Amino acid sequence: MEARMKSLGAMLVFLLASAAQSQHYDVLIRNGKIIDGSANPWYEADVAIQNGKIVAIGNLAHAQAAKVIDAQRQVVAPGFIDVHTHIEERIIELPQAENFIYDGVTTLITGNCGSSQLNLEAFFQQLENIGISPNIGTLAGHNSIRWAVMRLARRDPTPQEQAKMEAIMEKMMQQGALGLSSGLIYIPGAYAKTEEIIGLAKVAARYGGIYATHMRNEADSVMAAISETLEIARQAKIPVQISHFKASGYSNWGRSREMIAAIERARAEGIDVTLDQYPYPASSTNLGVLLPAWALADGDSAVRARLTDPKIRAKIISEIERNMAWRSASGRMDYAYVARYKADTTYQGLNISQITKKRLGKTRTKLRHEIETVIEMMLNGGAQMVYHSMSEEDVSRIMASPLTMIASDAGVYYFGKDVPHPRGYGSNARVLGRYVREKKLIRLEEAIRKMTSMPAQRFGITDRGLIRPGYWADIVIFNPQTIIDRATFEKPHAYSQGISHVLVNGVVVVENGEHTGARPGKVIRGNGYRAQ
Repeated sequence: MEARMKSLGAMLVFLLASAAQSQHYDVLIRNGKIIDGSANPWYEADVAIQNGKIVAIGNLAHAQAAKVIDAQRQVVAPGFIDVHTHIEERIIELPQAENFIYDGVTTLITGNCGSSQLNLEAFFQQLENIGISPNIGTLAGHNSIRWAVMRLARRDPTPQEQAKMEAIMEKMMQQGALGLSSGLIYIPGAYAKTEEIIGLAKVAARYGGIYATHMRNEADSVMAAISETLEIARQAKIPVQISHFKASGYSNWGRSREMIAAIERARAEGIDVTLDQYPYPASSTNLGVLLPAWALADGDSAVRARLTDPKIRAKIISEIERNMAWRSASGRMDYAYVARYKADTTYQGLNISQITKKRLGKTRTKLRHEIETVIEMMLNGGAQMVYHSMSEEDVSRIMASPLTMIASDAGVYYFGKDVPHPRGYGSNARVLGRYVREKKLIRLEEAIRKMTSMPAQRFGITDRGLIRPGYWADIVIFNPQTIIDRATFEKPHAYSQGISHVLVNGVVVVENGEHTGARPGKVIRGNGYRAQ
């Protein structure tokens, strides 16, 4: 009897294998070196895709498919998940998101740094109506919620206002937000006390969400900001993601050691905290962060009044001067470059020191003159900036931590327009080319984990981030010997090289290095989603 059962079992295995071999699939990827996203070593196998999902992995030599891709022993990996983007502004105009897709990114998490859409149902419907190349999920932004209730008021919320904010937060979680984000250096988030954030984070926690934060400080007071972040996580009982983890400002270079140590202690205590970073020693944000937060309160007319009042203007200049000691090695604004300035596009690509000399027609200027340039630019609508304020040593140390994911902190770009940070074009390729292949800082398999299964797990995306049967077929195929970022600070508009194919939900979006125009991306909703 036992022999008969073994015989039947062997026959069943043979029949199942034969069925798999003869199966006709939608897409078949042959001859790949699979790096499955788990950090396990690569292995050789074929991958079969049906109805947008991975259905078989292994030796599928006799299988057939409507489309066959020969990977030519390149790496076949899960599509990259960028956990920190800002795509709300342009994704409707640029739904193919080429700067991300060509970098191997198949899923974008937006709504970061406290800024998001408020009506997620309408936003998601719009995305589904136009069709998008990557998958998109979003957080609920604290700054956006606070603005809806309190505008730019520089004060604590009343109990009624706090309740209104929490009600908006709850509705957004029910509409599919992945959690709460904060941007505590930006207006109006900078005016919020810790207790206000805890209240909103508790709402997100009830729906299985995460708290992602641009902390209150990433420079001289970074350790206090980390402590505040951990206290929010502790009291709200919520997983926390610290966005674009960095030690900013010349005087803080090297502090990544104590910062990482604090995170490791928190995890030992039982706080679920992880990190993300972009792989560059320069940040990008608005010009207004150079001004003291109090100067930006109460709306444009109030800000203009302060900047044009001689006495208040002098106070603002004095505060900026004091901050320059930690911001720049030279004590000047030669580290601050203009990415986008609508009032005068000739400023783009220049730093504030260069612009000041140009503006005044002088070859030598003083710091006070540079601050006057900043104020005049603020009066003319402000600017998007690139700040060269970090050290390569800190960037590498943070990347080496097993707690760190890779992100871009970028939006969707019009190719050739403005002088944006190159991270929007090349973050993932840069890690794989420079930090894995050239510097050998981390293993290839570990780098892929940081871009795939780790962010998927972190944001509750249970069916992406791994090459596994049953998972959505978000896949990137690349040559590990040639993949590299080509975008630079001087010439940022350049797509990454070395990526031959990108699939989103089983549909080929990049084929032989060219975008196909396909828009198979899906909206990713959080665990708290309730169909409206």
